[in-house]
Amino acid sequence: MERTIFSLSTGLPQEMQQAAMKKPLVTGIKKTKIERVYLTKDGFKGDGVGDKKNHGGLDRAVCFYPQEHYPQWEEELGRMLPNAAFGENLTVANMLEEAVFIGDIYKIGEAVIQITQGRIPCSTIDNYTQTDTLLKRTIETGFTGYLARVLEEGNISSTSSIELLEEHPKKMSVLSCNQVYFANEDWHAMEDIASIEPLAADWKRRLAKRIDRLKQQR
Repeated sequence: MERTIFSLSTGLPQEMQQAAMKKPLVTGIKKTKIERVYLTKDGFKGDGVGDKKNHGGLDRAVCFYPQEHYPQWEEELGRMLPNAAFGENLTVANMLEEAVFIGDIYKIGEAVIQITQGRIPCSTIDNYTQTDTLLKRTIETGFTGYLARVLEEGNISSTSSIELLEEHPKKMSVLSCNQVYFANEDWHAMEDIASIEPLAADWKRRLAKRIDRLKQQR
């Protein structure tokens, strides 16, 4: 099936305050639909993150989220979610976590990107959507979305085509990596994931720490 862009969105960090929050949070999770934007190796022009330790950077320049998950979340919550509710730049169709592999290379408009990791969701998702279950459910299902680095810069529009240029030979899906990561028990599987050369450096560091800890517990 054809991979398509459902929504192209960007947004700069801004202060967010919700009733459940003890203090305001500066975050880039709120995105606005746009028609066309230039993608650099640092991310989209006019886009940014508040927490640079856990978000953004060369390995996490582009955030994707599958549009197909929205009906499930909206049914569970009993209401509509805002545009790009997970802070994604590209809400996409026919690119589920189970079918996207770490290291895959895609051409989107003029730009070329490479999938680097599943997204590690944080409480900002619950704060932004004013829920107390969405973070937990994305972790339980592995429906986290995923991130990518930029190999070639260029313009992307909301109607740009998405072409798979190169499928990584290990065929380690984002979903399978998420399942291993969040289970936090199988160090053999973690080593297999960590061996994927294009995997984001942050994931490699996190997995290395977990592998060492699990081996020491043997």
